[in-house]
Amino acid sequence: MNAVGIDVSKGKSMVAIMRPFGEIVSTPFEIKHTSSDINSLVKLIKSIEGESRIVMEHTGRYYEVLAHQLSEANLFVSAINPKLIKDFDNDSLRKVKTDKADSVKIARYALDKWQNLKQYSVMDELRNQLKTMNRQFGFYMKHKMVLEYK
Repeated sequence: MNAVGIDVSKGKSMVAIMRPFGEIVSTPFEIKHTSSDINSLVKLIKSIEGESRIVMEHTGRYYEVLAHQLSEANLFVSAINPKLIKDFDNDSLRKVKTDKADSVKIARYALDKWQNLKQYSVMDELRNQLKTMNRQFGFYMKHKMVLEYK
């Protein structure tokens, strides 16, 4: 049972890998969103003994490429609402907000919610594309109406 927590940001991500009881398989490290770095991450995850589940926040559009490529490599990927991660395990008096700390928190979330994680699928990607097209269509129609009534 290996939980891979990925804190995704623009162009790069912070990755932490943990096992139950706080055992750290890999201290947090950074990867760039390039094919070579993502392929290296896939090889690393597949080389670890036991089942691995990857969890990341679905922030903006930054996570999509990473989620898609990891999913294509036949790895279990789950994209979670950032609010759920933020509200998870907030029992500390100090607010630590770094990419490394966030990736560890996401990995701990994955371990805690292991049985209830929903696997990322191409349908999620299709749904996001439809949402984007709908937004663009609404924007277009709004401007069309403004131009018609000038």
